[in-house]
Amino acid sequence: MGTIAVHEFITLDGVFEEPTWTFPYGFDPKMGEEIGKLTDRASAILLGRTTYEGFAPAWRDRTVDDDPGAPFFNESPKYVVGSQPLVEEWANTTAIGAYDADAIRKLKNYHEGAIFISGSGQLVRGLLADGLVDELHLFVFPVVLGTGDRLWRDDEIRLALQAHDVYDNGVVHLSYGPAAGGS
Repeated sequence: MGTIAVHEFITLDGVFEEPTWTFPYGFDPKMGEEIGKLTDRASAILLGRTTYEGFAPAWRDRTVDDDPGAPFFNESPKYVVGSQPLVEEWANTTAIGAYDADAIRKLKNYHEGAIFISGSGQLVRGLLADGLVDELHLFVFPVVLGTGDRLWRDDEIRLALQAHDVYDNGVVHLSYGPAAGGS
């Protein structure tokens, strides 16, 4: 049985959308190493449709010379959750329809290793509420936006801190797993 490992860039107030607010902080190489550890263990990618539509054109033509993560993103099987048809083409992609917790459970049972999620905040909210996230890696940027779509909503989600790190650019990495007793 596989696991679901999520990677999110968020602000101090929990905003995840349109992460151009990350640019002033740069990308610390240690952040890339941590994300690389996640993708090294992953056998598939799960994305929400909006994130997929941004990732497909950004990744599909990249090579290992452009980015060491390109083979993982381009060669791995990709599953996309969303009720709307996909606009972008990307190799090895399967649309699985609107969010359905049972369909995600079947996907976890089908895959060995981790199923990697990057971004896809709306999808991640549903997965957290349904207790389907095994690892939640938050890269918290030292900025408060005050507006924007937030990862956290009204659901009570209980998590257990597994690890943490602080990078030279001020970003804090918090790694959580499910708390004893579940969500």
